Amino acid sequence: MRMRLVAMAVVVAVFVAFHAQAEFRFPMPEFESGYQYPPMNTPPPSRIPVAIDVTVLTVALGLTAYAVLRARSRRLVFVLSAASLVYFGFYRQGCVCPVGSVQNVFEMLVGRGVGLPVVVAVFFLLPLVFALYFGRVFCAGVCPLGAAQEMCAVYPVQVPRTVESVLGLLPYAYLGLAGVGVATGSGYLICRYDPFVGFFRRGSSFWMLIAGGVLLVIGIFIARPYCRYLCPYGVLLRWASRFSKWHATVTPAECTQCRLCEDACPYAAIVYPTPANAPVSRREGARKIGILLAATPLIIAAGGLAGYGLSNTLARLHPTVWLAERLGAEETGRAADGTPIKVSLEVETFQAGQKTADELYAEAVAAAGQFKPVSAVFGAFLGLVVAGRLLRLSVVRQRKDYEADKASCLSCARCFDYCPVEKKG
Repeated sequence: MRMRLVAMAVVVAVFVAFHAQAEFRFPMPEFESGYQYPPMNTPPPSRIPVAIDVTVLTVALGLTAYAVLRARSRRLVFVLSAASLVYFGFYRQGCVCPVGSVQNVFEMLVGRGVGLPVVVAVFFLLPLVFALYFGRVFCAGVCPLGAAQEMCAVYPVQVPRTVESVLGLLPYAYLGLAGVGVATGSGYLICRYDPFVGFFRRGSSFWMLIAGGVLLVIGIFIARPYCRYLCPYGVLLRWASRFSKWHATVTPAECTQCRLCEDACPYAAIVYPTPANAPVSRREGARKIGILLAATPLIIAAGGLAGYGLSNTLARLHPTVWLAERLGAEETGRAADGTPIKVSLEVETFQAGQKTADELYAEAVAAAGQFKPVSAVFGAFLGLVVAGRLLRLSVVRQRKDYEADKASCLSCARCFDYCPVEKKG
């Protein structure tokens, strides 16, 4: 506990020190004519050779896998996460980031004519490969976003499993929205709304800094809120880790069912043994699964229709659509709900340019039209996710001991320090 308190104090001190500087590392540009959003597809330039970043990532993943599977050391995992926060977070300013690399892969897949840099491909694939073999060791000791939250998780409480299951659907929605942003040319939403990159780069919008601070404060009690309920890359890591060849186990030997691991894990990643008197009927289980499988196409279709209906709302993610709506509202002097609205800097900048309002409106209509099919696919994807979650909840597996759920376990090694079998060993 003392170690976590000291680490949290260090993280806060570093954040305050960085933001005590008088100016941003990357000041906002001054537009003379023609409103244009700054590009967000590439990380800031670095003098660090690509080979060094890849080497550090590989070594960090390997050491974390060793700390979790062989050394079974929570202390070593904690030290590795602190080192990753310093290097990948503050020194490398959050780039290249596997979380944001999802968007680069999306852009390559939709064929927008943008290639996938080798370093981005490596950062995207390497944590997934390690997850296939060793579980989510990237989350445990390498991800700087997770490390910052882990150090703030001083007094974590248990979230009810029903609430955990519902909130666990949000990362899938965020992943889908990232795909919508890329497919419609709306930009890299994950990078735009990254709550921690502003701390790492010593410069961001006021509200994103507030969002990052709020998440860290919430993380004192609800451990790793971004990782569990928002991170889109975590979805892919969950899928890979579910099939991992080796994975962190609750005990190094036979489980005594003391239930201490259940209380130690703040991520709801410990699954319980099946009660001895629990009636398990294969016929009943098969019937439920059959019904859900039959209903899956309907759920997907309903999701697609809902997504199609939200296309106009999602279109506001596009800068051109947003600016056109803002311009229209400011021309009338009132927002959609009738409240007075002031002229914004974005509209003033646009009006100082050469493009006319009619041209902007025409571009906005064309941009909004792209969202209808993409939004339908987004809704269908969420429908498939909901159907898959219902199917997974309907499957009853026989378990004799307390085990780590391979998908949701972050390999943080918290449970190791509480296991009496571990201490005897």
